[in-house]
Amino acid sequence: MMSSIRPDLTTRIHPEPPHTVDHFDLLPDSLLLSIFNIIGDVKTLGRCCVVSKRFQTLIPQVENVVVRVDCVISDDDATSASGTDKSRTPFSSFFRLVVGGIVKPIQAIGQFLGHKRLLTVGTNGNSDGDGDGEQLGGVTHHSPTQVLKNFSDIRFLKIELPSGELGIEDDVLLKWRADFGSTLDNCVMLGACSVIDKQNMQNLASSENSYDGIGGEDNGSIPESFYTNGGLKLRVVWTISSLIAASARHYLLQPIISEHKTLDSLVLTDADGQGMLCMNKEQLEELRVKPLSASSASKRTLVPALNMKLWYAPYLELPDGRVLKGATLVAIRPSEQSGQKEGSDGSWVSSAFEEPYGTAVRMLVKRRTYCLEMNSF
Repeated sequence: MMSSIRPDLTTRIHPEPPHTVDHFDLLPDSLLLSIFNIIGDVKTLGRCCVVSKRFQTLIPQVENVVVRVDCVISDDDATSASGTDKSRTPFSSFFRLVVGGIVKPIQAIGQFLGHKRLLTVGTNGNSDGDGDGEQLGGVTHHSPTQVLKNFSDIRFLKIELPSGELGIEDDVLLKWRADFGSTLDNCVMLGACSVIDKQNMQNLASSENSYDGIGGEDNGSIPESFYTNGGLKLRVVWTISSLIAASARHYLLQPIISEHKTLDSLVLTDADGQGMLCMNKEQLEELRVKPLSASSASKRTLVPALNMKLWYAPYLELPDGRVLKGATLVAIRPSEQSGQKEGSDGSWVSSAFEEPYGTAVRMLVKRRTYCLEMNSF
């Protein structure tokens, strides 16, 4: 009796494994590439590389890539600091971007396209990289140029700095956007001395000593106090600082643009939303054909002679209820473009920033316009 039961028990305890199909393997490469393009983030793509050989083969073909820089390191002392130093300004020594390695146990990411690393991993001084990175705090770092060299078909590239270069007070608003080819095409700067809540506006308006004459009558013109209490000087400093930051970013992008000829769009921004440098396909090709002119004073692109238009409002209410105190808009173009029709100004100025600042720009350009000029620097 027992002998007749045993075969049945054996069959039930140790059944033959059923034939399974990995449905993920049935997905076409085009669909997987679409998913990877939506992901974009270079570190996440690096982690995906270790999942399978198939992923490792497909990821170099990704067209939409985002590189988030972990820290900015001075060339003068690349091994003495890590992390972000918000006190740094573009007037300091030329900075270099580095991307920090992701933490263990993702060391297998080094298998990405052979022996070169997409992101080198290392902790406590332990790194088995190829020796091209910097050792900071026991973590091996690589520049965006090194990180991107394993991608062959990038079309849309975004690089994000950990913070803006301009050390400004917390309550000060300063935003800029610059478009470059081989040199500056245009730049828009939006600034305000402070951003305040609407309910506090009445107290500020009644103050006799309010900065930039906010307590005075707004007749659409810049008040006399703007010239005497340092208001104009402050705006000039904002403008020059923004241009220097933009030209330094542009200079940094040369090797990436030269190596990745499939690029259609390149954006270099920062996590603070302070500044954005943009280049489209035509501008990228222009830089490859016509090398940039470097500044003799520092490692940045030479800023050409400029014509500028300035708009000012002692206060400006945003759609979300906040109020910009001493709101200033500056639209900048090279002097050699001064012969172009003025009607073209509206598009690149009004579309420079996302909401609610786009509304602020459109409100400011309706006010009185002031023209300035600036020499090349």
